[in-house]
Amino acid sequence: MTKKIENLVDEGFRISLVETAFFDGKFEIPHIDLPNDIIIPTGMVPFSLRGRSKDKKDFVCFYEHDIKFREILTNTDEYIDELKQYPGIITPDCSLYIDAPLCVQIASIYLNRAVGYYLSKCGIYVIPNIRWGDERTYLPNHLGERVAFQGVDKHSIVSVGTYGQIKSKESKKFFREGLVEMLKVLEPKVVLVYGAMPDIIFGDLKEKTKFVQYPDWTTRMKKK
Repeated sequence: MTKKIENLVDEGFRISLVETAFFDGKFEIPHIDLPNDIIIPTGMVPFSLRGRSKDKKDFVCFYEHDIKFREILTNTDEYIDELKQYPGIITPDCSLYIDAPLCVQIASIYLNRAVGYYLSKCGIYVIPNIRWGDERTYLPNHLGERVAFQGVDKHSIVSVGTYGQIKSKESKKFFREGLVEMLKVLEPKVVLVYGAMPDIIFGDLKEKTKFVQYPDWTTRMKKK
């Protein structure tokens, strides 16, 4: 029986997840391999609401408050068999607060990739969620590299979430700037978007790649 981990400190930020991983960049972010085929989800369901996914046809995502998916970070193995019943998952959307210390922002990126790598190794189809914080995470000026985009292959499929992330003028600015840099660096073939796609952010970028939008769960349920 796998020992239950109560918090991330118990095991040094889940190093057991990445024992066989390759690492990218000076911060050694775990690398998630390019999938053999690009699969575009028919829908997304938040982890805490996954039981409400009809026939389990949705991809499981983590676009919700971190506390609602902390168990996937601390006790990943407990959910593998269940997650295999779904077509795939989007990697955890660990919060990158723009006013948080840079080391905390980098740690959140690491956890995103570490869990994604491990689930992929276990045979689950994984789409990387790309999340950035302030400009130090998506521009090379400060660190010499764009840590927000490490651990992900170019020319593939990625996901981003706007739900709850673009409420203020400042958050819109950082989201827009990071999105521009992500498209430039990763050159994704497909970008999934969970939440709204306002023209002020996406308007002139829609020709850069194929965007596929998904309503947040509350909006999706209201439409029904």
